[in-house]
Amino acid sequence: RFGLTLPELEQSDEQRASAAERESLLKIHEAAAAWFREQLLSPAGIRIRRQIAGRGVTDATSEAMGLGFAPPSRDALTQRLTKQGFSDGLLIRAGLVTRRDDGSTVDRFRNRLIIPIRRDTGSVIAFGGRAVDADQQPKYLNSPETPIYTKGRTLYGLDLSKAAIRERGFAILVEGYFDFGQVHQAGFPAVASCGTALTPQQVQQLRRFTSRVVLSFDPDAAGQGATEKSSELFVAEGFDVNVAVLPSGQDPDAFIRANGSAGYGERLKQSK
Repeated sequence: RFGLTLPELEQSDEQRASAAERESLLKIHEAAAAWFREQLLSPAGIRIRRQIAGRGVTDATSEAMGLGFAPPSRDALTQRLTKQGFSDGLLIRAGLVTRRDDGSTVDRFRNRLIIPIRRDTGSVIAFGGRAVDADQQPKYLNSPETPIYTKGRTLYGLDLSKAAIRERGFAILVEGYFDFGQVHQAGFPAVASCGTALTPQQVQQLRRFTSRVVLSFDPDAAGQGATEKSSELFVAEGFDVNVAVLPSGQDPDAFIRANGSAGYGERLKQSK
């Protein structure tokens, strides 16, 4: 307006380096997600595909969630990503590989069902790995925090649901990956906190898309405690909050498999 030339803002060497590292981390996560998906769809993944189908998850939902499989091999992912030109150092910074006390490295995710965790823009930034054998521990193994992933700032499934949340005018908050999968598959706009305590940053992220939320957690004591704490956070940010109560012993995943989309829809209507 005043004819003055704006000075160009120059990035420091450190800023340029960190931006380049974040870009590299995004690329390596995309490559890893593609490989995990490839393994699930291969003959080696047939047992895992049956497990997914046994949980009532359709092929379309599996594809939308980007579900994959990490085979039992100690370094199969490392070999693939190294061939694609990614360095060992980047593999470790990405949390895809861990270094043991003896200096050797091993793939973090082995013999696990893989759930990619994405930003609301769709970029893969981390992974959740679920046990596929009854005695396998821990049940869930997640990526560590990295320069591109902070669990307290990430809402799982927002990339898939944000349009529906805006259209329907509300969001359903659930706790786990498969709770999300069933609610999403049933046609409702869901996001998940992925078992971690809800944070103000997650609430503010959802506030960009809606000001109404229905909490749909497990009906056990831990779920009720999480419901109470989450309600306080949402109310503090100006949300209208409802709570959908499910029968004892049934999380959203189990309830929808037993009662279908219509049954869950009735529970949402009865939410208070």
